[in-house]
Amino acid sequence: MTLAEEFKSRNFSIYGQWTGVLCIVLCFALGIANIFHFGLMILFGVLCLVSSFILVFIEIPLLLRICPTSPAFDAFIRRFETNYMRAAIYLVMSVIQWLSLTLYATSLIAAAVVLLFAGAFYAAAGVKGQAFQGSKTLGGQGVAQMII
Repeated sequence: MTLAEEFKSRNFSIYGQWTGVLCIVLCFALGIANIFHFGLMILFGVLCLVSSFILVFIEIPLLLRICPTSPAFDAFIRRFETNYMRAAIYLVMSVIQWLSLTLYATSLIAAAVVLLFAGAFYAAAGVKGQAFQGSKTLGGQGVAQMII
């Protein structure tokens, strides 16, 4: 299945996964940018940066096979294989970034909004009863098995 066919499938988990990839890039960039603030904003910048690294392993399953990780970390990441669990982690990460607005209005609001959209896509997939379908482009469904 090509990327265009994946988007035409109307499976919200595909939309959530690609929005998640956007979240990875956005959280990484905004996390670094907000580390240079003073006070507690540094904490929110670091949390955004950590979120990006967690999302890399959640959204790109091929990396779990390539990168040396601990069994505990692998077990933690494998918890997020369903649409509802992915929606939950994205919504938690979004709430954390929304809380940064209590201190200052910074660029972290962009991360909060995009994380919220990704969580909404996964929640919509769960509500519609769609099975999680990972994008083949990102290393899902058969690509990881071809490497080993």
